[in-house]
Amino acid sequence: MSLARKLAAILVADVVGYSRLAGADEDRILARLRTLRSDLIDPTIAVHNGRVVKRTGDGSLIEFRSVVDAVRCAIEVQTAMVERNAGVQPEHRIEFRVGIHLGDVVEESDGDLMGDGVNIAARLEGVAKPGAICLSEDAYRQVKARLDLAVTDLGPIRLKNIAEPMRVYSLRIGSALVPPVKSQPVATEMPSVKAIPDKPSIAVLAFNNMSGDAEQEYFSDGISEDIITDLSKLSELHVIARNSSFVYKNVTASVPEMAKALGVRYVLEGSVRKAGNRVRVTAQLIDADNGGHIWASRFDRDLTDIFAVQDELTREIVAALRLNLTHRDQGRLAQGRPVDVGAYEFLLRGREQASAHTRTGNRAARSLAADAIAIDPEYAAALALMSFTHVLDYVNAWSSDPEASLRMGMDLAQQAVEMAEEQPTGHFALGMACMWNRELDRARAEVLRGLELSPNSAELLILMAHIQIFSGKPADALETLDASMRLDPHYPEILLQFLADARFSLGEYEQAIVAIQRRLQQNPQSETAYALLASCYGHLGRKEESRRAWEKALQINPEFSIERRRRVLPFQNPEDFNCRVDGLRKAGLTVPDSGPC
Repeated sequence: MSLARKLAAILVADVVGYSRLAGADEDRILARLRTLRSDLIDPTIAVHNGRVVKRTGDGSLIEFRSVVDAVRCAIEVQTAMVERNAGVQPEHRIEFRVGIHLGDVVEESDGDLMGDGVNIAARLEGVAKPGAICLSEDAYRQVKARLDLAVTDLGPIRLKNIAEPMRVYSLRIGSALVPPVKSQPVATEMPSVKAIPDKPSIAVLAFNNMSGDAEQEYFSDGISEDIITDLSKLSELHVIARNSSFVYKNVTASVPEMAKALGVRYVLEGSVRKAGNRVRVTAQLIDADNGGHIWASRFDRDLTDIFAVQDELTREIVAALRLNLTHRDQGRLAQGRPVDVGAYEFLLRGREQASAHTRTGNRAARSLAADAIAIDPEYAAALALMSFTHVLDYVNAWSSDPEASLRMGMDLAQQAVEMAEEQPTGHFALGMACMWNRELDRARAEVLRGLELSPNSAELLILMAHIQIFSGKPADALETLDASMRLDPHYPEILLQFLADARFSLGEYEQAIVAIQRRLQQNPQSETAYALLASCYGHLGRKEESRRAWEKALQINPEFSIERRRRVLPFQNPEDFNCRVDGLRKAGLTVPDSGPC
């Protein structure tokens, strides 16, 4: 019998000093581990597309689709553990060692993994210090250009039962990474996320890729995302955002469990099989209250009919839910123009690349959008995607001429809206470009038009909140962010930055700190989060904590510039930005002078 071999990113982790902890109070340590797994570890693995292969007491073997996913998952868990251990006596702390390797593995019929890839990851875990992550050279090569990591090169190390010495890189998550939370009361908790009870609610899960080729996953993901987009146009329906429903991709959980976590009654799941010029799409709508199937269907069509399949599937869902659509909603579902399938596939690949929010992914997304436009010059969605990439170049200074990038983004977004005024993607792109171009009133108008076309768009709501912060309306921004979180319970970590910005603008520095620290648990490499944190501490008179946060911002990005941010951030009232600089000045930091706030 031939063995099923494959290349995989393997993460191995275990608890430091587990025998000592268990010896002191086994029941207590087991209870704490179960809570950590259910509240932190398993959800984080799911977010980063991991699969728990097996657990052995205090250890875990986890497979990821990429080393980037594995490292991001490890950073998030280790960072969260730093905060959870704050104030806990060292002898009672739960700390993890993590080893990550990219290598050849053998997959058994029961899903278990064996081979050198697993063995090396396990040995790397063994040499990691408490709270650290050790990467093999093969793993580090995959992430060094894609993630901003502060690593220590440990040099060649002879690992037990591994023939040749291996070069090892250590990524340490220390207590200085996330400043400890003070044990003092906070006036306002984070906004709660509640389901909207007065209308039917649905989550569309990521459709399974049944094509037998992992490279085709972008296609099945794209079909799911487009169904979400279509349903989001309906004002009579509460539709969970892609960001949250895709959390449950490759996760073993019951439909009622997923529905409860997302706050919905109905769940749509399905699969896509693409082979040559044929495509098969299956879908079923489930009522989570009783687990019953309300509707199921299968579509076997030519690939060129994929858009007709999406339209038909959406109409059948509407019929199954017995929605009484307004004439406006009916019109929204009927909109659209024929699109070349080849151009559509380039767009799906481009959207996947853009979602990484990295310089490399941004460049790849723009190239793929250009390929789509070359096939179909009037493809508004591809123009909107290309506009988005140019605006990101401006915001992040990823191009040699950021101002030209913004102008290009504005022009492309305007073209997208003119080509397809009824499509919300163009209004999102134009709203974002106008915001960064300091045309805040125009940006707000574009987002309002987008929300009129797609009332369930969490993405448009987040953009609206950003505009409200820059417009000097932080209280309105908090309400908008709360609405976005209802549609996207597993909201992206950037939302926490906007939440902190709104709290800061209201002078609620303690609440802003809570939001920032939650963001840093998910993204410990955000210099903007650390810069705002430093200003918050400065306003509160906590000078040493402010200095540490500011030093971390500069460590992450030595080129972090107050003057560039003053020039780029489109605050309508300059004093809103001055107040952020003033917090740094109050901490005694050497920064450009600012007026009083």
